[in-house]
Amino acid sequence: MLKSATLFLALLFSFSFLSAQQTGTVTGKLLDGEFNDVLPFANVVVQNTSTGTTTDFDGEYLLELEEGTYTIVYSFVGYETKAITDVIIEANNVTEVNVTLNPSSSALSEVVITTSTRRNTEESVLNMQRNSTVLLDGLSIESIKKAGAGDIASAIKSVPGVSVQGGKYVYVRGLGDRYTKSILNHMDIPGLDPDKNTIQMDVFPTNILENIIVIKSGSADLPADFTGGVVDIITKDFPSKKTMSFSVSGSYNPDMTFNSNYLSYEGSGTDFLGFDDGSRALPISSTATIPNPASANNSSLESITRSFNNTLATERNTSLPNLSLGFNYGNQFKVGDNRLGVIASINYKNETKFYEGFENGVYQKDEDRDVNELRFDRRQRGDLGENNVLLSGLAGLSYKTDNSKYNFNVLHLQSGESRAALFDQVTEISNAITVAKDNLEYTQRSLTNFLIGGQHNSVDSDFITEWKLSPSFSRVYDKDVRLTTFILNSDGSTNISSDAGFPQRLWRDLEEVNLTGKLDFTKKYNLFNNQAALKFGALASYKQRDYGIYKYEVAFRDISTSSFNGDADAILDPSNIWTPETNSGSYIRGNFEPANTYDASQNTAAAYVSNEFKIIDKLKTIVGLRAEYFTTLFTGQNNSGSEMYDNEQTIEELDLFPSANFIYEVNDQSNMRLSYFRTVARPSFKELSVVQIPDLLTGLIFLGNIDLQPSYINNFDLRYEFFGEKAQMFAVSGFYKRFKDPIELVAYSFVAPNQFTPRNSPEAQVYGIEFEGRKNFGFISESLTDLSFNVNVSVIKSEIEMAKGEGQEYESRQQFARDGETIDDTRELQGQSPYLVNVGLNYNNTDSGFETGLFYNVQGKTLEVVGFGKNPDVYTQPFNSLNFNLSKSFGEDNRSKISLKIDNILNDDRLSQYESYGDISADFSSRNPGTTFSLGYSMNL
Repeated sequence: MLKSATLFLALLFSFSFLSAQQTGTVTGKLLDGEFNDVLPFANVVVQNTSTGTTTDFDGEYLLELEEGTYTIVYSFVGYETKAITDVIIEANNVTEVNVTLNPSSSALSEVVITTSTRRNTEESVLNMQRNSTVLLDGLSIESIKKAGAGDIASAIKSVPGVSVQGGKYVYVRGLGDRYTKSILNHMDIPGLDPDKNTIQMDVFPTNILENIIVIKSGSADLPADFTGGVVDIITKDFPSKKTMSFSVSGSYNPDMTFNSNYLSYEGSGTDFLGFDDGSRALPISSTATIPNPASANNSSLESITRSFNNTLATERNTSLPNLSLGFNYGNQFKVGDNRLGVIASINYKNETKFYEGFENGVYQKDEDRDVNELRFDRRQRGDLGENNVLLSGLAGLSYKTDNSKYNFNVLHLQSGESRAALFDQVTEISNAITVAKDNLEYTQRSLTNFLIGGQHNSVDSDFITEWKLSPSFSRVYDKDVRLTTFILNSDGSTNISSDAGFPQRLWRDLEEVNLTGKLDFTKKYNLFNNQAALKFGALASYKQRDYGIYKYEVAFRDISTSSFNGDADAILDPSNIWTPETNSGSYIRGNFEPANTYDASQNTAAAYVSNEFKIIDKLKTIVGLRAEYFTTLFTGQNNSGSEMYDNEQTIEELDLFPSANFIYEVNDQSNMRLSYFRTVARPSFKELSVVQIPDLLTGLIFLGNIDLQPSYINNFDLRYEFFGEKAQMFAVSGFYKRFKDPIELVAYSFVAPNQFTPRNSPEAQVYGIEFEGRKNFGFISESLTDLSFNVNVSVIKSEIEMAKGEGQEYESRQQFARDGETIDDTRELQGQSPYLVNVGLNYNNTDSGFETGLFYNVQGKTLEVVGFGKNPDVYTQPFNSLNFNLSKSFGEDNRSKISLKIDNILNDDRLSQYESYGDISADFSSRNPGTTFSLGYSMNL
């Protein structure tokens, strides 16, 4: 009995001892409040104990503590000491606390600032913006969560001067895609559409992000090819703790979902994964010669024709709801004395859109100058069904030693877009004809990006070396684009003829390689008794693109096309295909066209140097110079064969890009900023070519311009910013930009109103002001602290000088001016929005896990296509976007969340219109996206 009691007490004591020894972890990063950098080798100590540690070269720390509530003190020589209270440590859990320390203004006594963990998190949101050497606006992961955003595209709308086009592409300060640049972890990355300067933002889930930075002023270490802004997407490299989550959501649009009129066509068995399984592949060699029925050697024509997919007609079926799935994982492991970080993410989106009654139009001014009404050259009206699939995967490894860190990331994006349209087209000017068209399209896009990098610090971290290598591989394939046109006769019959065009089959292949390497050095030193930093480095970039179009059509021999009765699928029905025995029927014709194929490359070599220092305590100065040597090479020929290029150099420029940033600290809470920087906007591969690229749906044709030159821009910025407590702030900015040789998309000529081409204009200028405010309602009542109001407004004026001379824009406008119309020699810049408004009302209570918000966004009327002669200007009309978010976290530690979103509450239309003298307008493009309701669930495992 005694032995049993003794054993029981021993076990009880052991259990109590083990329970008492259960520990948790507190980890985080210390940031330097003077230089927007980490703070290495700082002290982290539990108050009133000897328990503590120091941060590593990357500013990170890790401390294991027993369960309980602690006050942790952070300190560094010459900096204020900060004590964070209410740090709760739970057994087997990780608590993350990130802290910014500012230089101490008192040389005689220690300054201790005390704050709570929650307040510290809220205040840290704006630290990067406050201490940055360049003018920027940032979104931390905390502010993204408040907006209830599931991807970057949804979150970044709240940044001042930022708009999102098509739900995915980011424009800064109203400037178009040409002037906004996207980078991933400070490195260039092409998008799923390689002709755009920005990557689509809806491919990145928010829970793999560290932050998003929108940089609006330049510095020598930044790429020179931006003007509006640089969007830098920073992913997590070292997760502070193990994280694993999944999410699922579905959405319903009353106008688009479960609609039995939805248009589609039979595709392939892998369309739901974002790629074609080969069903749409070109069935013959792209260089094969197809015989004519009248030729002596025509025996292969029948088999060639039968090898082509015989589906040419759209079909009606019922559309399905949208679906999104996501899974994310992150963790870190000890490897000896070092650490290994792992992140992984996979996301899937399947979205269906249906536009009933869409409209496209090409209009011109009347020959009679007394007539203000516009005449349509062609007008399309009908239905359009779209299915978009996006599959994205991201995996990353980070390995950290005492003085070095190595990273390896791989990102793959896979997208498939299927479209089916059935519409009527009426043509009046270039032809007098009414037709019905079936259009079937599939575009497969993929992007694979690798990032390998390292950071090496000296023992005292005053000299830092960083290197990165990033190869990317882009593929865009338009697979078997089909357009079938039937003439609608007055007696109700239909037929096919060359007058309206024979049925077309089109394959387009684009393959691009992008190789980038970067090397940066930072030397920290003292200048004028203040800290200073000298930065210098180099970059090399190589881009190469192969592009080809393979075009075929269906022709007819001794067969009446009226017998098809307007059924596109009857054209290649086996019974109607040409055979040598009957010598009649439908057959394929077309051969390789070298004019639609090109090979081009771009090379960039850059070097820079910059210095950050303080002449006086309150004035921070950053001056720098960047040099870039840029060349482009082109191989191809025009349609007539009169212009042939064999690896010909089309651009060779060695440019200097100076920059200067001045930040005056008015007081501890506010700054004045002044900056100047020079940038460039270069033509894309497609623009700097001689190709002609048709859009079979709209009938529009893009024409390359081999004579394009880069645009150069001088930029000036002035900003006042005030930072309050609890992430409140106020800022007002003014900016001015002077353009030389801006590139614009213009109508090619009034003879061909459906053709558009890029051209250089002489000069342009843009100037504007931005206002931003973030305020909670705690000043009314403490209970309203969780309710906040955000507003940012940009008002922008642009002016461009028209090209003058015979055949130039100014003279062409005068030639076709209406009676009473005055033609100025200036106009607004193409792609420049006159205003942007973002407003948000948000309630977020972290204790209850309840969040809700109402967000409004609008962009002013924007010149989309520059008119020429009889062709009027085309303007993108304002789209009033009002969205509602609501989410509730529940369960253990609020790990589960259910969310409701309503997009486009106002049911606004996306509309582009021709505009002419006398308030005359006509639709260029009209789509009604409807209102979408989304319901989602996510869980942290």
